Amino acid sequence: MKEKKWSLGTVILYGINMVIGSGIFLLPGNAYKTMGAGSLLAYAFVLVLVMSIALCFAECGSMFERSGGPYLYAQKTFGSFAGYEVGIMKWIVSIIAWATMAVGFSTALSAVFPLFANPAVQKITAVGIIAVLSIINLFGINIMAYLNNISTVAKLVPLVLCVTVGIFFIKGSNFMPLFPAGLGSAGVSATIITVFYAFTGFENTGLAAGDMENPAKNVPKALILSMSVVSIVYFLIQFICIGTLGENLSGTSTPVADAMGIILGNKGALLVTVGTLVSIAGINIGSSFNTPRCAQALAEDGLLPKSITKRNRHNVPYVSVVVTGVLAILLSLSGSFTELAMISVVSRFSQYIPTCLAVIFLRKNHPEMKANFRVPFGNVIPAVAVIASIWLLINTELPKLVAGLGAMVVVAPLYFYMKNRKKANAANEEANTAGCSFSQ
Repeated sequence: MKEKKWSLGTVILYGINMVIGSGIFLLPGNAYKTMGAGSLLAYAFVLVLVMSIALCFAECGSMFERSGGPYLYAQKTFGSFAGYEVGIMKWIVSIIAWATMAVGFSTALSAVFPLFANPAVQKITAVGIIAVLSIINLFGINIMAYLNNISTVAKLVPLVLCVTVGIFFIKGSNFMPLFPAGLGSAGVSATIITVFYAFTGFENTGLAAGDMENPAKNVPKALILSMSVVSIVYFLIQFICIGTLGENLSGTSTPVADAMGIILGNKGALLVTVGTLVSIAGINIGSSFNTPRCAQALAEDGLLPKSITKRNRHNVPYVSVVVTGVLAILLSLSGSFTELAMISVVSRFSQYIPTCLAVIFLRKNHPEMKANFRVPFGNVIPAVAVIASIWLLINTELPKLVAGLGAMVVVAPLYFYMKNRKKANAANEEANTAGCSFSQ
């Protein structure tokens, strides 16, 4: 049976799914603790920054039909080495993130079932999650679309309910004063960075373009619509949490659950707990789908072994799925992914900055490439996005920067090995062809 490619609706839900994780259920308290009710302004500021970057991804995504996302944009703009660095880092960090979320799901289960507090049980559960999702992935993109759609809608239910019912429990006095006493620039930048990372994940939307209907048109539409939904939901959740909890928001690690406890009692808090589990499960589902596509795109261009591109009868890159799943399982068992996750910070910007710059350079150097969507106001928005990304990078903790930059150096030799191997194979094929022609 021929696999049906993902529709625009599915891609929009996929985009939402890859951004909304466990963070929104935990974040409001952290943001309020530093900036008080003024944290709403931090959300508004980040919304502008994230949408600027997302618009750049939308324009670049509208030029390509293949899977690969940021890797393709960097490769076309800055050459194969830059593309390789972006692509390989994306794949590595996606594997780390998947392993982290697999263990995170079993950890979250411990809040309901104490058995899962046992580290051994957590690891067994994580391995089971990765293995099962990898196997499901092998049966085609249709079943992954169903799982993605169900998990996304399910994770939105408690958030939408919190907003629609919570509006009647708002206390205006909770928004005064707007900023806490002694708030400095360091506190503002820390809050902005914290909120910004909760919005990340939108860059995954174009990764599986090859499995989507009309990706050149649907990827930009999905990016803009999904991030608009996420931005509205995030802002309103922060608003409801401040309005219902007030100063108590700064002292809780489960802000949305506490707010729902006030709104709907114990049943509301339980609903949020279930929503958190569903949210983490949704990230696992999305990761199992997009992570193998990172390796697939690199292999198609000879930057990873060609065998990784092999597909089964469901048109799934099964070798990439299996290799990615095995690496994620090993990482989840090692326990070292917590430290390795630090490189994800720099990896984000290794995708954001090249993609934003790509908008400017592709317009200038490749006018033949048709963009089905163009960022408005010329190069202003891409320039603002680059400056904002550099500012966030500068304000990131030094150990994370060192870890990320170090990882980019470590993976560099593989590029030169694969490039030389590709040249050698091409030379052998040319020699064989010449030999055959001579013998004839």
